[in-house]
Amino acid sequence: MRRIALVTLVVDDYDEAIRFYTEALGFRLAEDTPRPDGSRWVVVEPCGAAGAGRGTALLLARAKGEAQRSRVGDQTGGRVGFFLYTDDFARDHTRMAAAGVTFLEEPRHEPYGSVAVFQDLYGNRWDLLQPADS
Repeated sequence: MRRIALVTLVVDDYDEAIRFYTEALGFRLAEDTPRPDGSRWVVVEPCGAAGAGRGTALLLARAKGEAQRSRVGDQTGGRVGFFLYTDDFARDHTRMAAAGVTFLEEPRHEPYGSVAVFQDLYGNRWDLLQPADS
């Protein structure tokens, strides 16, 4: 079996990113391992879903150099680049909003499901999405 296991997300600071993804989005810190060069291998993943640990996780990578720092918060040129699926849109939308997550629109109910665009702590755009067939 082949799958995409990790997607790198360039961040300014490991600890503030860990706090945002674990506290505001409810992710699980799967790994935080120091590396010999002073960097860290930090992996967060959505939790609460069946099969946790088998889906795609985020590798939070601290930006090095100006080229990477210029990409923090705009890794996809302003497009929605990340999609967080849920089995209970209302529950997660309410919890995330209460935790200070910035939603860029009111929830919409489309033929494909319930959705609202939000941004992470750096400005990357995400969809919170409950597919219609869930």
